[in-house]
Amino acid sequence: MSAQGHAWSRQVKKDEEEDPLDQLISRSGCAASHYAVQECMAEHQDWRQCQPQVQAFRDCMSEQQARRREELLRLKEQSSTHP
Repeated sequence: MSAQGHAWSRQVKKDEEEDPLDQLISRSGCAASHYAVQECMAEHQDWRQCQPQVQAFRDCMSEQQARRREELLRLKEQSSTHP
């Protein structure tokens, strides 16, 4: 008689597998420009040759942070005006 192991396996959620930084970048809407930086770095091995991609990613993240800041301020104002 052979011993049978358990039949269950732990289900790993997608966000448990994914790096938190990758999650943040994905949610920001800037993943495409981030991947462009990564691809350029893989190809050239020199960040100085990837400045257009780095700048595009920086601009995208700055815009996203500004939108998020405005959204938080708007929510704060709404919650303070509605007791």
